[in-house]
Amino acid sequence: MTENGSSEPVAKVRPFVPGDRDAAVSLLAGYRVALSALRGPERTPDEGAAALELQEYLGRGFPVFVAEADGRPIGLLVCRVDGPTVWAECLYVAPEWWRHGVGTALYAAAEELAAARGEPTVYTWVHPDNRAVIRLLASRGYDVLNLIEVRKALPGETPRGTLRIGEHDYRY
Repeated sequence: MTENGSSEPVAKVRPFVPGDRDAAVSLLAGYRVALSALRGPERTPDEGAAALELQEYLGRGFPVFVAEADGRPIGLLVCRVDGPTVWAECLYVAPEWWRHGVGTALYAAAEELAAARGEPTVYTWVHPDNRAVIRLLASRGYDVLNLIEVRKALPGETPRGTLRIGEHDYRY
């Protein structure tokens, strides 16, 4: 059963095709806006930067999955394949389609890709405040902390919180 209570999937997931370019650019721009909102002030969508990002993903041969409903793309997932390991680089669903099973369907495609490569899991980085993705991953059994990415604060950056992992406190 999907998150919207229906037994039928809301979205069909398939590989990216060139005709998806404009919609994928718009979705990637929305993804970057959503990520920036987790870290600080909201920014406006930059479709030029998103077009370059999409071109880089495609140029590097990253698998890109598109979720579509009513014949139009409503979400995407970009994977990076590093040897046998599959990383979910970017997962985004248009806000009006949140909590309708679209992210779940997209992530299932990444898991199928990993399984086809003989891998039992997909790896991903998640911002600690990205509760929606953390909820999605937890619902799929992802609850093992693998790595912690640590860096210095960027110039002008003011971390918004503190997170304790084991005996260490990290600003984020």
